[in-house]
Amino acid sequence: MFTYNTKGTCSRQIIFDVDGENKIHNVKFIGGCSGNLQGISKLVEGKTLAEVSASLKGIQCRNNTSCPDQLARAAAAYIERASRTEEN
Repeated sequence: MFTYNTKGTCSRQIIFDVDGENKIHNVKFIGGCSGNLQGISKLVEGKTLAEVSASLKGIQCRNNTSCPDQLARAAAAYIERASRTEEN
């Protein structure tokens, strides 16, 4: 399970799992607009982290970000952490 603390959105946190093929599962947003965020979670289920990051990056709502943009940033953060772990 990976936890990402959001910045600039109504949701406060994003939690998700990643399988061995870098596919995202069980996305949960803490806070925010429940219906919309449940929809986003369903739409990204089973997609790769790279797909999620590429498709949602840069979507703006307020504060120059959005919940989808924060999910893209969370996916990128996971990828970065995984690459650092592999280097060690």
